Amino acid sequence: MDPLYMAHSLFRRRKFDDCVNICTELLQKNPYDQAAWSLKTRALTEQVYIDEVEVDEEGIAEMLMDDNSIANVTRPGTSLKKPGTGQGAPSAGFRPVSQSGRPLSGFVRPGTQSGRPGTMEQAIRTPRTAHTARPVTSASGRFVRLGTASMLSTPDGPFINLARLNFSKYAARPNLAKALFEYIFHHENDVRNALELAALATEASQFKDYWWKVQLGKCYYRLGLYRDAEKQFKSALKHQDTVDSYLYLCKVYVRLDQPLTAIDVYKQGLEKFPGETTLLTGIARIYEGMNDMTNAVKFYKDVLHQDNTHIEAIACIANFHFYTDQPEIALRYYRRLLQMGVYNAELFNNLGLCCFYAQQYDMTLSSFERAISLSTDDMTTADIWYNVGQVAMGIGDSTLAHQCCRLALASNNDHAEAYNNLGVLELRKGRLDQARAFFQAAQGIAPHMFESHYNFASLSDQVGDLQSSYRAAKDAVEAYPEHCDSNDLLAQLRKHFAIL
Repeated sequence: MDPLYMAHSLFRRRKFDDCVNICTELLQKNPYDQAAWSLKTRALTEQVYIDEVEVDEEGIAEMLMDDNSIANVTRPGTSLKKPGTGQGAPSAGFRPVSQSGRPLSGFVRPGTQSGRPGTMEQAIRTPRTAHTARPVTSASGRFVRLGTASMLSTPDGPFINLARLNFSKYAARPNLAKALFEYIFHHENDVRNALELAALATEASQFKDYWWKVQLGKCYYRLGLYRDAEKQFKSALKHQDTVDSYLYLCKVYVRLDQPLTAIDVYKQGLEKFPGETTLLTGIARIYEGMNDMTNAVKFYKDVLHQDNTHIEAIACIANFHFYTDQPEIALRYYRRLLQMGVYNAELFNNLGLCCFYAQQYDMTLSSFERAISLSTDDMTTADIWYNVGQVAMGIGDSTLAHQCCRLALASNNDHAEAYNNLGVLELRKGRLDQARAFFQAAQGIAPHMFESHYNFASLSDQVGDLQSSYRAAKDAVEAYPEHCDSNDLLAQLRKHFAIL
């Protein structure tokens, strides 16, 4: 069989390593074989290819060293950085929020794990999601891996020496230029060279090829030049309407903190591509980020009308029903996920909570047992033990609740909620010093969580430390302005200080 035909067959069957080996042998015999060179380039790219459409994690560098000036005092409901109380959204007293005030979504995706910290100290405290010791940055895991993959695939050195390439020559040959661009952008992670090639190729195509304009936009986006990226994506849409171009353009607007403009662009895309699930999901995500849960759930339901196996939509609707005190409905959605073949610790954890609050006690503990046995991550295990502790407190077994909180902290020593609950349990036993220490630990780990601030303020008020009580009550009101007990305590302390 012709080796090149065999290599093409392996490429179509996604056996990229075997395909690369055959192409390498062909290139050793004839280094100028363009077909083998192009196929090897595509195979190496496919090994590390990641869809750029997904909104990626915004790292510390992007957040704190961002040159784009954005209004600090935004109108309510127009910013993702300072989401309002929202329509139809459960309050922070029922639904946990991230550091920036956004509600935690029902589905882990890029952009939901870290809040938008205001200071470097807060940024360094953000959750570690890349399984490294460092906080989330745009280079965590993903781009680092892409940049080093080239050396792994060819131990002798890089397959293509970019420093010696004449980009003008390749830009004039579209059959080679596109494969070469993707190789440079995805495999080598060399955005500047990719940008140079894309600019020359756009010029060679007389600025009429929409594909090159999209690639230019991607390069500008990666380099942080969002306005230049916006121009390229808009220009690409004039030549050719594609779903990807709309998604990339919306990604730019989300990064520029213009959610309403992004929603308008998504809706323009839906006029051209009615019922496109990726566009509907994008709108729902933005509404969820702005805490407008009524609209978010409406669009997630529209997604399910088009694709009734869409895991993210089902999970987010279930999450909404659980936090709006409808655990029976949430249970139906989570059971649907189980029927679809989703089988992980998080799902069984959520099933256990829904069963408990829907008073189906026979299934509660068995779901949590299954969740613990399936958990592969210490942070997930800590969350499961914390939830078992919540169930124990619900049935009045404070000894089991205490043990569960301790187990949660054994898995994840930074679990603020577990520290807070341990403080409450110690307070019930009358051990005020231990309770105070636990509340302070929770405050230090999660300053955005109002419960630990309020509990510490209440305890300090009881023991007569009014200054500490006032500071903590103030922090609690800042974290959750609608919390009645914190406001009452603050008003009472202010009245007391006024008398003094």
